[in-house]
Amino acid sequence: MSDLALHQRIAQMIPQGAHVLDLGCGDGALLAHLKAARGCTGYGVEISDDGVHACIARGVNVIQANLDAGLSMFRDKSFDVVLQIDTLQHLRNAETMLRETARVGQLGIVAFPNFAHWPNRLQVLQGQMPVTKTLPYQWYDTPNIRVGTFKDFEQLAQKNGLQIQDAFGWQGNREVRFAPNARASMAVFAFKQ
Repeated sequence: MSDLALHQRIAQMIPQGAHVLDLGCGDGALLAHLKAARGCTGYGVEISDDGVHACIARGVNVIQANLDAGLSMFRDKSFDVVLQIDTLQHLRNAETMLRETARVGQLGIVAFPNFAHWPNRLQVLQGQMPVTKTLPYQWYDTPNIRVGTFKDFEQLAQKNGLQIQDAFGWQGNREVRFAPNARASMAVFAFKQ
């Protein structure tokens, strides 16, 4: 995800000097920002060759791996924070990865497109799958294998015994606390086991 404002807001949620694992880190921009602005250390996990090369070019420590294979390479609570920013909807084993995120980190932070955002609902009512800035693909070529909503995540967290520490929506460079399920294109959650 290239939303600089959202990256900055997520950075505010991460303690100064934290040891961070960024799952699906893409080009490493968020980790580079955390290192520079918050004094964080850590690793990214990325599957794509282009993402790994971009991380290396930024000076970000990166492990090339398929997240669908799990996080067995990491010990329990070996990171202060584990991030899944714009990653959850791409995973085949999303529920397992949430539990693994909580196992490996003291705090997990996820951000994903909120399918219940009102423009998405309107497009579905018109008989089409949504195509928006947050969901920019057609139904037949999307890399998203899952769609979820703010409320869906709350229910999944409860089912898996995860304690939500903070939750808000994100829309157009600002936080949305009132009715985020309908008013925000992105959902952001911080949680613990």
